[in-house]
Amino acid sequence: MERLAALLLLVVTAANNFSHEVENFRLRQAIQKKSIQWLDSYRLADLHPLRRTKRTWVITTIVVQEEEKGPFPKYAGQLFNNKSFNESVRYLISGPGVDEYPEIGLFSIEDDANGHVYVHRAIDREKTPSFQIRFDIVHRKTAELLDRPLFFKIKIKDVNDNAPEFSKEEFNITIRENHRKDEPVFQVTALDKDEEGTDNSRVSYSLTMQMPILDGFTFNIDPTTGLILLSGCLHYETASSFKLLVEASDHGAPQQSSTSTVNVAIEDANNHLPVFINDHYQLQISAGQEHPAALRLQVEDKDSPNTPAWRAKYKITKGNEKEQFAIETDPETNDGILSIIKPVSYEENSQKRLVISVENEEPFFSCKNGEVMISSPESMNITVNIKVLQPQHAPQFHPPILIVHKEDPMKPGTVFRKYLATYPDDVPRKIKYELAHDPAGWVSVDENSGVLTVAKEFDQNSPYVNNSLYTIIIHAIDDGIPPQTGTGTILLYLSDINDHMPALVTPSLDVCDQKERTPLIIKAKSALVQNVNEPFTFELAEDSEDVKHNWKLGRNFGDSVELLMLRSLPQGSYLVPFIIRDGQGFSTRQNQHVRLCVCPDGHTCEDSPLSQASVRLGGSAIAVMLTALLILPVSSILLYRFHKSRSKGKATLLPQEGEQTLITYNEESREPVCHDGLYTRYNETSQIRHLHHILQTVDKILDQKLYDQSNLEDDGHSYEPCRYAEEGELERSSSFHSLSIASEELPWNFLQTLGPKFSALDEICQKRFPSFN
Repeated sequence: MERLAALLLLVVTAANNFSHEVENFRLRQAIQKKSIQWLDSYRLADLHPLRRTKRTWVITTIVVQEEEKGPFPKYAGQLFNNKSFNESVRYLISGPGVDEYPEIGLFSIEDDANGHVYVHRAIDREKTPSFQIRFDIVHRKTAELLDRPLFFKIKIKDVNDNAPEFSKEEFNITIRENHRKDEPVFQVTALDKDEEGTDNSRVSYSLTMQMPILDGFTFNIDPTTGLILLSGCLHYETASSFKLLVEASDHGAPQQSSTSTVNVAIEDANNHLPVFINDHYQLQISAGQEHPAALRLQVEDKDSPNTPAWRAKYKITKGNEKEQFAIETDPETNDGILSIIKPVSYEENSQKRLVISVENEEPFFSCKNGEVMISSPESMNITVNIKVLQPQHAPQFHPPILIVHKEDPMKPGTVFRKYLATYPDDVPRKIKYELAHDPAGWVSVDENSGVLTVAKEFDQNSPYVNNSLYTIIIHAIDDGIPPQTGTGTILLYLSDINDHMPALVTPSLDVCDQKERTPLIIKAKSALVQNVNEPFTFELAEDSEDVKHNWKLGRNFGDSVELLMLRSLPQGSYLVPFIIRDGQGFSTRQNQHVRLCVCPDGHTCEDSPLSQASVRLGGSAIAVMLTALLILPVSSILLYRFHKSRSKGKATLLPQEGEQTLITYNEESREPVCHDGLYTRYNETSQIRHLHHILQTVDKILDQKLYDQSNLEDDGHSYEPCRYAEEGELERSSSFHSLSIASEELPWNFLQTLGPKFSALDEICQKRFPSFN
């Protein structure tokens, strides 16, 4: 029965709630409709003139304080309308905090007949500071709006429940040691979330701690703005950092506060001047010489190293009118490095006096009565007295490198060499000789005479012999102050000296005749293994004016050198003499043959045996070789043929094929040297003894030619070389050495079967011999 009764009670309660919700929904619909009518009436009322109306709504103060403690629901206030005197009414509440966000269900009217307003929980004012609530009055039975709605703003009363908050719990700042006290060091700011313009949000600042604490010096803070200031001058050497504890407090009740830490680092500034360790310096220098880093000037500065306040700047204020001296700062030690950058003449002045000052890169500051004073105090000066000494020269060996080849075995005690050193200025001084390098102990030296004596037999298999080379170094020391030392080197070769001579890699070069003159690369090689004697030095052996006028050397690449053509040269062969010297002192004369030729393809020289021969031997000698030594039988037969076919006349000179403007090697541009154009020997005619009658005719012709040639040679200096107009283009032909002429007797008609090889010679002979007897 109890369960059934409880179930029945639950059903009745749910039914009543449902009916109540339905009634409220209908009531809201009716209120909304009525509200529209009331709003329209308001608009119409605005069209009429102003008139006094009787207030129908009365509301007591509704007070809600944030973070208020219960019990809830808690009475907040009451409202009243005059309509309730004559009607049975109900009061309704709606809006944010009731049935709208934020804070739904915060407010309600529990006694709808009396208009009592209740709050149901605590509220945070910083989250929602106020609520705009709507109140309505309706007929209890018909739900008809009886009056216009009342809109009321409920403000949440603030309590001091928030402490001021800094943006950071800890701040790190850096300031200079020369920071002025009227300039703010830093500013801290704290914000309070309580209601603005009230004591709850008004913040004040204070310094609660300073570490370290110094006598006569503190940090101060403005309580209103939070600006941190200095009370006096900082001193880096006393305290290089500070730790401050700043407190921010509001003025509410109870008072709320918070703290933040400010770490202040001090950067050293220039409050100490650099001081020279010595007040004067003495320096001796040799005249006529440059002396880098001749003297170091040391200073002491108590500021932090490697800072602008510590780095020194040196300046020569007097004595450097000719700018012979320079001074710079060593960045690591802060020393001043004095150098002689221009030689000082001894005759000019043997004594010099320099005045040098020093200061820091950063301006100097001082503290006076707690105030920072930037000033430029007088810099510290020192003097450097310089004594210019007469120039001294070390003894010099002649030659500096002595090359010695072991001719015969030398026994201990034998005088090896006398290697002396002298002074270039002929100043008489005593010289003492010492062995500086003789690892095998093969020689000894007399310290007074410089005579070298064999101490041990020379052994080519010694580990100190490198590529048959043994090195001995001698020192010559004079008695000057300070003593000067000269060095001489002896290179002892234990093998044939000819084995070490450098040589040209390519003694002959073919060069294409082009408009652009490109350097020729002349390369040399060492006779030793791995070219230990490199680098080479190259010189032109200027034996004639032609070498000097035609060629010169360019850049040296160690194992090669550039050969430059100074002017356009005719085609032909040239000899360029070189003197090549290796790193060990060996030198040799080498001849470089250069052939300047035509290259049809731009790369390869065109073969021209005739042209090459003419350059080497001259025009007359070529004619002799071609006609007498190589093809004498053939040419004799051809001459006989033309003798029969043409009329008699005086013999003319054979064409000098290949006559050019080039003379033998270095003989270009001189007067031509004439040679016999034709030369033969009678014993070479044994091959054609059956043609005696032809040889007689040839003998007459040759005699006539030799006679004419002799007359031409007598007048050779007065006639300019002539160029034959009917030579025609040079054709490529097989060498005459390739002609096959049998040694046995020839048939009488062999001239008709010579073939095309003799067509060019046939044509020339026909043109040059119009008549022949």
